[in-house]
Amino acid sequence: MAEERQDMLRNIFDLYVTKKGNLNVTKFVNALEQMGLKKSDGRLEPFMTRMRNFQLAPAKGEEIAPIMPNDFAQLIGDAEELIVKAFSGNLVIPDFSTFKKTVTDIYEELKDFKSGNPADYIPQLARADPNLWAVSVCTVDGQRFDIGDIDQTYSIQSTSKPFNYAMALDLYGNEYVNQYVSAEPSGHGFNEIVLDVRNKPHNPMINAGAIMVSSLVEAEMNTADRFEYMQGIFRRLAGDLHVGFNNSIYLSERSVADRNFALGHYMHEHDCFPQGTNLEKVLEFYFQLCSIEAKCDSHCVMAATLANGGICPITGDKVYEPRSVQQTLSLMLSCGMYDYSGQWAFQVGLPAKSGVSGSIIVVVPNVMAMCLYSPPLDKLGNSAKGIEFMNRLLERFNFHHFDSLNHAVQKINPRKNMMTIEDSNRVSLFFAVGAGETGLVKKFYEKEYDFNAKDCNGRSVLHVASASGSESIIRFLIEKTEVRALFQQIRILPNFSSK
Repeated sequence: MAEERQDMLRNIFDLYVTKKGNLNVTKFVNALEQMGLKKSDGRLEPFMTRMRNFQLAPAKGEEIAPIMPNDFAQLIGDAEELIVKAFSGNLVIPDFSTFKKTVTDIYEELKDFKSGNPADYIPQLARADPNLWAVSVCTVDGQRFDIGDIDQTYSIQSTSKPFNYAMALDLYGNEYVNQYVSAEPSGHGFNEIVLDVRNKPHNPMINAGAIMVSSLVEAEMNTADRFEYMQGIFRRLAGDLHVGFNNSIYLSERSVADRNFALGHYMHEHDCFPQGTNLEKVLEFYFQLCSIEAKCDSHCVMAATLANGGICPITGDKVYEPRSVQQTLSLMLSCGMYDYSGQWAFQVGLPAKSGVSGSIIVVVPNVMAMCLYSPPLDKLGNSAKGIEFMNRLLERFNFHHFDSLNHAVQKINPRKNMMTIEDSNRVSLFFAVGAGETGLVKKFYEKEYDFNAKDCNGRSVLHVASASGSESIIRFLIEKTEVRALFQQIRILPNFSSK
């Protein structure tokens, strides 16, 4: 195993080696970012810091200390597993660059999409810029991509509900929580003053159910401590990315909260709350949770923690138990999109939750999460642009809960491994060909690497070389009789006679 590890690390190193034999750190870091792994990732940051400190301690006569193969193996530390996984094509979305391009294309298509208006019943939300538009992606392996107005902060509103519910399940278990809130679609508006046949709120994704959940979480604490506790949970969910609190939204929301107060009193009249509940404090806590602030990227990582079974993908922090996440996602699928929930489950088929600030979080279990932010809402209270984005994304990728992974020929399965065999030599070969590293390709040929390998798109080594425009590699392959048959496979015969 130690020898295999050494070979794999050396193969990765060789992809970005300079003529002097040291690591080209810039190219190496850029390659990781192309795979979706940011250098600020908490799992990679210590390794990046060690490399930087190593370079800043050069020997006499050197400007920067060169990182040689042995140095690389020693510096990599805890980041080794993630980096080897990435270069082995074993991240959950192996061809992240292609996936990112498709997301970007859809984002650009919708830039001028005009439909709906920002929420007007909360004064602060009514002032939101309708042109704001951001999309973030975070996979369960921590591959991340953001585009658009990603520095814009906003209150997460009703998208806080699934996280609060999961916390209640973690603390008290489903049997206890189910005594106070049911798990059925309501068939009514999200703020309708109505209860189910048990005189309980229908589900925790509507206002009545969310208010009830707010009465359960750490009820013995005072309001300030409860909020501090839950804000800490949200920060863990977001992997310590931006999570704040918008006091003006809180005050604005509280000033127009007659309906929510009516819901609270209606449930209190029907003895829905645990004994001794202070209704006013519960509602204050509920408004505070709706006023928690995020950016598109931090909001997306929160959702990706749900996609990853309760473990934050960029820190490895276990925030929720898997059972709590499973039950939460089930209700997000059936009840998460207000009165559009049935159509959403039919057309998109993924757990999601929307909020009136214009955000939608979408979870592809065990794969990734997305956050879409655009303030204009449709008539049902969901981000109009966010809904359209997901419809277009699902036309291209088989993410729908009931899409066939084997027979959906008109859709792409981005989970598919880039390599036909999970073999480090093959991975190194394709990276070298794509990077135009002729010397490495020759070296791999001498080591009898498999030059008949194909990637997930059915492309041969020669095809990849042609696509990358590497004439020297194409010439080298032409000279080798065993790869001549590849010309017939791709029906391309380069003509170098003019040279």
